[in-house]
Amino acid sequence: MSADIDLIVSMAEKALRIASQAGADEVEVFGLSGRGVHVDIQMNKIDLAREGYILGLGIKAVVNGAVGFSSTNDPDRLSKAAQSAVSSAKVRDSDPDWHGLPPASGYTTVAGIHDVRVAQMDIDTCIDLSLEMVDGAASVEGAIPTGGRFSCSGSSYVILNSNGVEMLEHTSRINGMLECRAGEGSEMSTAYEFDISRNLDIDFYHIGKEAARKATASVGGVKTVTGETEILFKPDAIGDILESTILPSLSAENVQKGRSALIGKLGSKIGAPGLDLIDDALLEGGIGSARSDGEGTPSRTNHIIEDGVLGTYLYDTYTAGKDSVESTGNGVRNNYAQTTTIDVRNLLVQYPASDVVGDTRRGVQVGSVIGAHTANPISGDFSVEARNSFVVEDGEVKKPIRSMMVSGNVFQLLHNITGAGRDARCLGNIITPTIRVSGLTVVG
Repeated sequence: MSADIDLIVSMAEKALRIASQAGADEVEVFGLSGRGVHVDIQMNKIDLAREGYILGLGIKAVVNGAVGFSSTNDPDRLSKAAQSAVSSAKVRDSDPDWHGLPPASGYTTVAGIHDVRVAQMDIDTCIDLSLEMVDGAASVEGAIPTGGRFSCSGSSYVILNSNGVEMLEHTSRINGMLECRAGEGSEMSTAYEFDISRNLDIDFYHIGKEAARKATASVGGVKTVTGETEILFKPDAIGDILESTILPSLSAENVQKGRSALIGKLGSKIGAPGLDLIDDALLEGGIGSARSDGEGTPSRTNHIIEDGVLGTYLYDTYTAGKDSVESTGNGVRNNYAQTTTIDVRNLLVQYPASDVVGDTRRGVQVGSVIGAHTANPISGDFSVEARNSFVVEDGEVKKPIRSMMVSGNVFQLLHNITGAGRDARCLGNIITPTIRVSGLTVVG
């Protein structure tokens, strides 16, 4: 891996030099080197295990306020890629809102984001861990694995720009997911479980066992009554809803383009008292943690909502320049071949914890949802199918629910939060507990 790191750093330095010599006023280079293993599971067997490598860089060139971009994974085409980025910028119109690339800055080291055991894990070990999920499912009578996946990766990336930014980071990531079914015919139910981490600290046997437990517990569901009721959204469910509704409205780009319901809402009450949404890019072991964002802006902790009040939008360098504010460090890259987009790094959903099940006289518990991606990201309206749901009566989780839809508006949801559990879990870039909400409609 060290040879690949040296190569990608050397390529980035060369690209920066060539683009500058070709006439760019500013240059940014993002270089990525990585290795990953992916395992597919079909039923209770390994279907495919494959190892892959990635090495490439993206080049952003700025000429008279116009931005051009090019990428390559071929060291022999590096010069052409750098020149192409400059040529692209030269034929574009100047952007009056361009205020420059990030300046050089110091960085805070983040702990727990690189585990060499994960980054260098061999295929045989990956297969063994995948089969642990299958073994976990087999420990629950009546459940059958239907499919799943496992992946682990290690990567190193470098960010250089003509303002003196020099940032090198090493990361790792491992995750597993298994889906199971139980019952037959109209009584059949399905469920899944997963876990994700930067480090080798996942119990893969538990993933399989929990997927099987959820599936068997959901067999023989009853109908529920249509109407308003208290809903206890488990972490998977509330995480999916928030990702497809509130998060797009927090993007400064969407605010500036009129595509957000939160325009002009800074300093306004948009959630229940006690509700905090914190984006912490310095969180130890966080999936979105690193010393900087994808542009080289130092990572930080942003209090998006504090005690129900909207405190900030999420900015990258460009949108921050338009509003004459500092970037919040939310320029995120998915790969070297694309420029940054605005997204959360590690979103922590926090509300005073309690025994939300025990405190609920009557309601429903929703394990996961389907269809959150169809929500209206501007209005916040959503309608989702609830899965692995249960009736809650007198402080106890009771009978499973056969089929149920939940509809509402995310901004109404934020105002109507009445409780949170002590079961916060990492879903990727969102960390949230169970959230109890009133005033939403369920359709049986």
